[in-house]
Formats: sequence, C-alpha cells, structure tokens
Amino acid sequence: MTRPSSISFTSPVPTRPHDPALVVFSGGQDSTACLGWALNRFPRVEAVSFAYGQRHGVELTQAALIAQRAGIQHRVVDIGFFGSLVHSALTGAGDIATAHPDHPGLPASFVPNRNAVFITLAHALAQTLGAKSLVVGVSQTDYSGYPDCREPFLLAMGRALNLGAETDIAIEAPLLHLNKAQVFALAQAEGVLDLVLELSHTCYQGTAAMNPWGRGCGACPACLLRKKGWEEFSTAAHP
Repeated sequence: MTRPSSISFTSPVPTRPHDPALVVFSGGQDSTACLGWALNRFPRVEAVSFAYGQRHGVELTQAALIAQRAGIQHRVVDIGFFGSLVHSALTGAGDIATAHPDHPGLPASFVPNRNAVFITLAHALAQTLGAKSLVVGVSQTDYSGYPDCREPFLLAMGRALNLGAETDIAIEAPLLHLNKAQVFALAQAEGVLDLVLELSHTCYQGTAAMNPWGRGCGACPACLLRKKGWEEFSTAAHP
C-alpha cells in the first residue's frame, strides 16, 4: 500500500513531555492519529472511550483493538443514558442526511453537548490518573459542521474545568487546524497510519467493509470526508 509523504502540522497547545496524557479515544481516524501523536510525546498514555448509545457501536470494538495493538491502558465508560436525553441520528434511527430536528442549521448527526460531556468526564479521570494533558481529536478545518469542534469552545471548556477543579490540565488538540488529508499525513508521521487504515472506524452506518482509505460504507458523511482526505493525501505524494 502506498504511503504518501508527510504534511507538516503545528499543535495549537504546547506539549508537556514529562507528564502522562489521557486520550479521548473513539476508535476513529482522528482519535487514532491523536493516539500516535501522544505516544510519541508523553512517557505514559492512557485512553478513554464513551458508550453513549451510539448506533455505530462497532467503533468501541475497534478502539479496544487499537489500544491493545498500541499496548496502552484503555477503559470504556458507559453513559448509555445520554442518548436518551438528546436528539441525534447517531443515537436514534433518524436519517443522517437530513437536518437536525432541534438545530436546523446543523446535520442530523450532531449530538448536542457530546464533546462537552466527554471532555468533562475525561478531565475528571485525568485528575485521578495524574495526567496533565488531555488529548482530543477535534478539528474545525475539515469536519461535519459541529460547533463543539471549534477552538473557542475548547478554550472555554478548558478554562471552566480548570477553574472548577483548581487544576492546570492542558487540552491538546493536535488536529484542530488540519484537514483530513493532513490527518492521514500526521498518522503516517507518528507511525500509526496502518492502525488508521486497518482498524480505525468512523462510519456512521457501522459498516466494517475495507476500502483503500480504511473501513466504512463509503457513502455516509464521515466516510465521504475520509475518502476525500485519502485521495488528496495520495495525490500529494504522487502528483
């Protein structure tokens, strides 16, 4: 399989190389790239995933496999009740291709407050683990239009949580300014491109079919973004 050359990136938050890190880990392309990024920068890395009633629950199975391959401690926190509190095509039977019933300007796949809940719980776990960095795989460059993937949200969450707990835990978002092609390049640079292609799962339909760009149905919004990114990534290496 062709391994295109790297595209440079810049982390928006300075790393802390002497402290452990906790990765919020979905088992998808982005969080797997972040896992590789963290493993190359911190002396100890652990990962946490959340079972929130997502219908594409296969991502949790893949997350466990990736964590096992990477040799890190991985835990899954069950917050299945969360899916019953919100409207989202990812936690119900709605059509992903439509608009969100509560937020007409957003896609039906938007899960209200999901990132806020994940980061809050992960921030609490980071305190227990003694982790000084919380790594999240959000991007505001090449995404599905979710407002909780933007830099102002992350900055506000970090300030509020550290203020509320009297902590100084950095929220690291190495993908924040990267598009999907650059995420593939980062995964390659960090030595986890094989994990991204072979094991990571982002498909909203929960389809595990193999494609040149990884697993997925090839038709849902998440797969289309991933496929487009792979094609751009490959073209950059072989123009």
